[in-house]
Amino acid sequence: MKFSSGEALQEKKKLLAQKYPVGTRIELNSLCNDERDMPSGLRGTVTGMDDQPALFMKWDNGRSLSLLPDEDSFRKLTPDELAEEQSEALNEGMGGMQS
Repeated sequence: MKFSSGEALQEKKKLLAQKYPVGTRIELNSLCNDERDMPSGLRGTVTGMDDQPALFMKWDNGRSLSLLPDEDSFRKLTPDELAEEQSEALNEGMGGMQS
């Protein structure tokens, strides 16, 4: 079955939304264009998606530059990496608490 371009775009958006739902943690490999302060290894969180489709991001360095799945290089964090991040965040949070 052949999709019209509109149907193909909707299918692509659906697949991306399943693969990278809101809250997914991403690690950047490289962007298709040179952006300052966007080094390889930078991590961020998916906050949504537009009609291109591009992934809206909230990067750990405060930037909100979107990712283009067909042009930019990135990967999802593994469950082990997510657990490590959560452990580090918990430890940082406990450091400021007094008993």
